[in-house]
Amino acid sequence: MKLSAMIGFLAALPSALALWPIPRTLTQGTSNTQAALVTINVQGNSSPVVTSAISRYQKLINGESFVAPADYKRGIVKTAGSLSCLTVTIKSADETLGLHTDESYTLDVPVNGTATLKAQSPYGVVRGLETFSQLVTGNGYSKAILNTPIHIEDSPVYPHRGLSFDTSRNFYSVNSILRILDAMAYNKMNTFHWHVVDAHSWPIESKSIPGLHQKGAYSSSMTYYYADVKRIIQYAKERGIRVIPEFDVPGHTYIVGQTKPEIMSCTNKLPNWDHFAAEPPSGQLNIAKPESIEFTNTIISEYTKLFPDNVFHLGGDEVNRNCWTEDPDVQKYLAAHPGEDVESLLVNFYTKVHDYLETTGKTAYTWEETLFHSKYVPNNSTILQVWIDQASVQKAVAQGYRVVSSSYDAYYLDCGHGAWLPNWDGNSWCDPFKTWMHVYNYDVAANITDPAQKKLILGTEVALWSEQSDEHVIDGRLWPRASAMAETAWSGKMDASGHVRTTGEVASRLHEQRYRMVGRGINAEPMQPLWCARNPGACNLP
Repeated sequence: MKLSAMIGFLAALPSALALWPIPRTLTQGTSNTQAALVTINVQGNSSPVVTSAISRYQKLINGESFVAPADYKRGIVKTAGSLSCLTVTIKSADETLGLHTDESYTLDVPVNGTATLKAQSPYGVVRGLETFSQLVTGNGYSKAILNTPIHIEDSPVYPHRGLSFDTSRNFYSVNSILRILDAMAYNKMNTFHWHVVDAHSWPIESKSIPGLHQKGAYSSSMTYYYADVKRIIQYAKERGIRVIPEFDVPGHTYIVGQTKPEIMSCTNKLPNWDHFAAEPPSGQLNIAKPESIEFTNTIISEYTKLFPDNVFHLGGDEVNRNCWTEDPDVQKYLAAHPGEDVESLLVNFYTKVHDYLETTGKTAYTWEETLFHSKYVPNNSTILQVWIDQASVQKAVAQGYRVVSSSYDAYYLDCGHGAWLPNWDGNSWCDPFKTWMHVYNYDVAANITDPAQKKLILGTEVALWSEQSDEHVIDGRLWPRASAMAETAWSGKMDASGHVRTTGEVASRLHEQRYRMVGRGINAEPMQPLWCARNPGACNLP
């Protein structure tokens, strides 16, 4: 039976179909198979990523004995056969990781004998192993796979399924980041957009300008040294996750002034910081000074070498014109150069910085303001990250730009905790809290009918800004709400028959995914009382 024909019955289905994200195609049988101790073997080509994934998942599958909350009364099921081996084959051992990486896989689980996982690339193996791990359920003192034989053909709808993560406002230990990467892999997410620096701190080691981290990190123990960064990148790669760094310029750069005050404007203006910045502390690079461009290009030169991904995020958001129009140095420059103004200076800054990035062979990734809130026209190879509203997606693709959506009204997971400014007892600008249902219901391709424009949508990213988050609360801030985005980015909003999945239909599967993640050490927050998880559909509003 095709999965797409069974959507209306998902809440009542047993664990064999409770996969997250839901596969493109799944057929099942009526038997159950014992899976007491599974060995995973490679046939033919292999790679370090495959070897690592097999070792990791073999321990996970044989070590956990997960039973879905909806199955708490199931008891021990009878098995008609047994499975002790999963054979993995890949067409290519190429470990290149990028937008064009093939993550597809085919998984077959028989009633009796050997299961097979076939993939085009090592990363398809990683995705297929996650799916296989979710099929295995506890069965008394043993384990089983229900509803065999099972056939799955799966691949993602969007090539970019990410998390934008801020480590400047509050610091996160390397171990907490590694845990986030684990959880991303459990949900088939593939992009860690690391907003590593911002106005508040510069927590990453700089070898070209050491004062940046020596004076800009909260402490030496709150610094990501090169060895830490390389460890995170490798750990992510083994889980099929790209690491795209962001070094936001020319705004959000107060902390640079601790090392290079001579290239700054409006540094830490008090008490009226709100006249100069979106949040304190104020401070932007002085775009009238060539030294600001030289500084930025030095940063680009250094960190494009440290981060191997072919995409590099240049920020470009929330620049404040007052910062420059009221800066004496900027005004002195403009007085000496008739015909120029703040806007032309900003265009010159963007042009010089983007042109230099192009010489490194990297693709520029920027916030939407670079295009929509300035007169600069980025190269069409530039990827735009839009966040202000749904219409931004439509505007960007209409102009021929590739787009990743992080729409704040659906995907900003830090919202909903009220204001963080102590003398303002009110909501934050982006409240209310974004429920997992609200996240799931967002459709990045809404109102876009042109097939060519739809192809320009690369995917989506949830965002976690860290004004009110650190490593002690991060799991609950992200999960399972990020899981909701992960399914819509992997599986799409609708099944093969054109049916748009509803939150009521998918809730039971997400419950299972949440409890599974908790069992794997991810402190995901609860969605409902356990009673609701155990009784699918019983807590739906009539």
